[in-house]
Amino acid sequence: MKNISPITLFLLIFCVGANAQQSKFNDEFLQQVAELRDAALTDGLAYDITESLTTEVGARLAGSPQDAKAVAWAQAKFKELGFDRITTEAAPLKRWTRGQETAEIISPYQHKLTITALGRTNPTPDEGINGEVVHFATLADLQAADKSEVAGKITFISERMERHKDGSGYGKAVGARGLTAQVTAEKGGIAAIIRSIGTDNNRTPHTGAASYDEDTPSVPAGALSNPDADLLVNVLKRKQPVTVKLTLTSHWDGDYTSQNVIGDMLGSEKPEEYIVIGCHLDSWDLGTGAIDDASGCGITMAAAKLIKDKLGPLKRTIRVILWANEEYGLSGAIAYHDAHKDELRQHILGGESDFGAGEIYALGTRVAESAMPTIDIMMTLLKPLGIEFAGNNGSSGADLIPMRRAGMAVFGLKQDGTDYFDYHHTANDTLDKVDPKALAQNVAAWIVVTALAAQADHDFGFGLTDKTE
Repeated sequence: MKNISPITLFLLIFCVGANAQQSKFNDEFLQQVAELRDAALTDGLAYDITESLTTEVGARLAGSPQDAKAVAWAQAKFKELGFDRITTEAAPLKRWTRGQETAEIISPYQHKLTITALGRTNPTPDEGINGEVVHFATLADLQAADKSEVAGKITFISERMERHKDGSGYGKAVGARGLTAQVTAEKGGIAAIIRSIGTDNNRTPHTGAASYDEDTPSVPAGALSNPDADLLVNVLKRKQPVTVKLTLTSHWDGDYTSQNVIGDMLGSEKPEEYIVIGCHLDSWDLGTGAIDDASGCGITMAAAKLIKDKLGPLKRTIRVILWANEEYGLSGAIAYHDAHKDELRQHILGGESDFGAGEIYALGTRVAESAMPTIDIMMTLLKPLGIEFAGNNGSSGADLIPMRRAGMAVFGLKQDGTDYFDYHHTANDTLDKVDPKALAQNVAAWIVVTALAAQADHDFGFGLTDKTE
């Protein structure tokens, strides 16, 4: 795993040389990348950055005082790491503020329930709201229900998220979080409860954003922890009317302007062309945002720093973006796209680290076929890390969605998310969930992909059809 053999180097160079449009990486550069990859496996910089953000700032809900502290932290950290250029760009947003959140079963049995408000939902009155619960196993069942079943009641969806390494259970379950409040309002309900979108059995509810549109009616909505959802299901099995009291006073709280914080390691030959990597700087307010997404910030900032220090400036600029308000609005992603829409072709390839701190097991891409020989070289260098190729129909992090839809080539380094949704959006999203060894393996992988992309002579395609939609 330490060095590339002369034969392998020859094959790599021959593979690239077979296509005149592709980069001709020299053997010395490939050897240096391999050596840096291996050195990164014992480097603690990413963990140190992650620890710094979670300790010195902690929870950083967009629009909160901690948001501003996070922006200041990011600027200082980029400077400390020696980035060549540090800038901020405005990301306007509608501020959502968490309020009081309590729930209890009033009858036929009395139980306090652990609940958290879903982001962007409307408040109950300060004194709370009482209502009879109507139970649906899935969102689809609620959508199919007659309005008479729902009118005047509190809806409850009990579907449990499935655990999968790739996190695919999230997509199957998260619609309940997104739409239940609006569907309930449309059918005349007064509030909504869902089982948390998470895979744990802890009494820690999972927050997250619900769909919101000023012109679409909505109701107060919250997520119960999995044990409390089980309890409510068991009470409902008694076939008696169940009354719940909710107090969820979270609310919209005016306009706010956050910032994307951008650190550039400038390119030597094509400084106006960018390889975009990064994370989202904000987090939900229940934990300290360690796996979502301080770890992603640590990984990508460390990768860029180590490339600059050990490989020197590469041909293209490595741009690390710490995005604002990913969690309940993609505000930073939208603002960045709008600010740079006339120069998107200069954004050559992009990827975001936003799936925790588990080891990377696969690389997925969405690039032009002409760029695949370079992807093959990346895979040769990634294979010693236990990383396989997941095909060229890949996606990217959420913050790259606007640019991906515009046609930018993207990649995704897929992390093991087996236990990610045990902690995602909960009070348990804390630094102890981050394994320094796994974090270092992430950095090694990001170094390989980022360095080769920044040094390639060719682009990776633009105007690509978004195969993920």
